Amino acid sequence: MSKTILVVGGTSGIGAALARDLVEKGDRVILTGRDGARAEQVAASIGDRAQGLALDLAKPEAIAPALAGVDNLGGLVLGAIERDQSSVREYDIARATRLTILKLVGYTETVHTLLDRLDASVDTGIVLFGGRAKDLPYPGSTTVSTINAGVVGLVNTLALELAPIRVNALHPGVIGDSDFWSEKSAAIEKFASRTPGGELATVADVVQATQFLLSNRGISGHSLNVDRGWTLT
Repeated sequence: MSKTILVVGGTSGIGAALARDLVEKGDRVILTGRDGARAEQVAASIGDRAQGLALDLAKPEAIAPALAGVDNLGGLVLGAIERDQSSVREYDIARATRLTILKLVGYTETVHTLLDRLDASVDTGIVLFGGRAKDLPYPGSTTVSTINAGVVGLVNTLALELAPIRVNALHPGVIGDSDFWSEKSAAIEKFASRTPGGELATVADVVQATQFLLSNRGISGHSLNVDRGWTLT
C-alpha cells in the first residue's frame, strides 16, 4: 500500500537518494531543505509523486508553520544534518548551539508538530539519523558526538511515548560514495582497511537500511549502525 513519507533533509546526499528510492517503490514523498526553491527543484527531478518544502530545523519556532500544509503521513525520516569541527579547546558556542537545536530540539518539535498527522499504527515508522561519532569520536567531533549520542536517548523515549508508532535511529559510519567522503581518497582507503572485507558502506546500503526501519513492524526503539562492521577489526 502506498504511503506518504516526509523526508526532512531530502535535497542532497542520502536524503535525496532515499526520496528517489521511496518514489520508485511506489510511495509519495515530501522532501525538505532549508532552501525551498532547491527542495522544489529536487522534487521535480524525482517526479510528480514528490513535493518540495522549505524547512530549517535550527529554527524550531518556525517548524509548525512550515509544516502546516502537510497532510496524513505513513512515515517520517529525520535526516537533516550539518557538519562541525569543534573541539573543547576551540569551542564555537554559536555553532554548537545551532547543531544541538537542529538535531535534538528540531527533530523533537517536528515529531510533536506532526503527531496528529502520523497514522497511529505499527505500520508507521519514524527514523532519526544519528551517526557513529557517538561511539567513535574523532578530533573536532565534540558537538557531533554529543548530539548523535542524544539521538539514542531521544529514540528510546519517543518509541515508548508514541507506540504503536515505531521509532528507530540509523547511525551511518563512513559512507564511501557519499558526497562528503567520495573525494577524500586517502581517508577512504584508511577507513576501508579497518572493515572486514576492506569495503565501506554505501549510500545504497543506508537507503536500504532506512527502508527496513520504516517498514519492519517488529523493530522499535533500536539504534542501527550501518558501517560494514568497522569496529570489529
